[in-house]
Amino acid sequence: MPLIDDSIKFVPVRIAVMTVSDTRTRETDTSGDALAARIADAGHRLAGRVIVKDDIPAIRAQLQQWIDDKSVDAVITTGGTGLTGRDVTVEAMKPLFEKEIDGFAAVFHRISFDKIGTSTLQSRACAGVAKGTYLFALPGSTGAVKDGWDGILKYQLDIRHRPCNFVEIMPRLEEHRK
Repeated sequence: MPLIDDSIKFVPVRIAVMTVSDTRTRETDTSGDALAARIADAGHRLAGRVIVKDDIPAIRAQLQQWIDDKSVDAVITTGGTGLTGRDVTVEAMKPLFEKEIDGFAAVFHRISFDKIGTSTLQSRACAGVAKGTYLFALPGSTGAVKDGWDGILKYQLDIRHRPCNFVEIMPRLEEHRK
C-alpha cells in the first residue's frame, strides 16, 4: 500500500491538463474538471489547461509546447485513448517519448479491471518522459481520470510517497544531456 512519509516536505508539481475531444467544451469537460480539482486538492499547480480536437498535429503541437516550457513538469491528457478512428492521442504522444513508462499502463489496467472488468481492454492509457517532462494519457471518462489520479498519479507525483516516486527523480531525467 502507498505510504506517505510526513517527515519529508511536500514539493508541488506543475501539471498541465489537456482534454482531447471533438465535442467537449469548457462547460462540459467533466474529466478535465475532475483532474484539475484533484491536482489543486493535492497541492500541485495547474500549469495550463486546454481542450484540443482529436487531431494528431494539434495534440502534438500543444504537447511539444509544454515539453519545451520549463515551467511545466508533467502533462496529463484525458481522452483519445480508445480504439475508434478519432482516438489519436496515443499516436500523437508516443513519438515524443524518450522513455516509455510501461508500468503505468499495466497498473492503470489493473485498477480499471477491478471497476469495469474486461472493458479496460478498450483503453490505451500510456505514459512516458520527453525532455524531462512526464506525459500521461488517460481515457476520457471521468471515472477513468479518477482511477488514474487516485490510484497512481496522486502517489507517484508526491515526493513523500515511499518507497519511491516520480518527483524525486525529476532532477535526473535529463542527466544524459549534460
